[in-house]
Amino acid sequence: MLTAIRERLARGREDEGFTLIELMVVVLIIAILIAIAIPTFLGARKRAQDKQAQSNIRIALGTEETVYTDNQQYTATVADLQAEEGSLVWKSGLAVVVEGASREVAVEAVEANGQGVVLKSWSASGTLFCLLDIQSDLSAAFYGQSGAGTWYYKSAAGAANNADCGASITATAW
Repeated sequence: MLTAIRERLARGREDEGFTLIELMVVVLIIAILIAIAIPTFLGARKRAQDKQAQSNIRIALGTEETVYTDNQQYTATVADLQAEEGSLVWKSGLAVVVEGASREVAVEAVEANGQGVVLKSWSASGTLFCLLDIQSDLSAAFYGQSGAGTWYYKSAAGAANNADCGASITATAW
């Protein structure tokens, strides 16, 4: 037996290829790398989808502020907003914003005197983002606020698709 091993070592390794153990180790290493990479990729994808919805609302707020500058009040008129910013798909009131639609924004409500507006957008990850902006102090509360400022709300993923921003708009910052 030892003689056969010595002869084999002396000849060098004539048989080419990998052993089964070597192949199993490589497959195991690849499986570990995949197990690490997939959750990281999915987390990055969700964050990117959420940033898209937040970006839509910020663009919508800029559009509403342009309208406010021109008219001294916010508007819920979809045609006016579409003419001002055509890259977004505008909806009004409590219209369902399709979850995952990349450019949809809804003007959920405009304060009675046009001094406040609530915008909402769904992320493809299933998260609802809301923004409340009030230009000047109000005589009555609008979505729980009466002073000038901007407030945000982010729902938990998987909330009802036709959810409104409601009173919780002051609860969570992005």
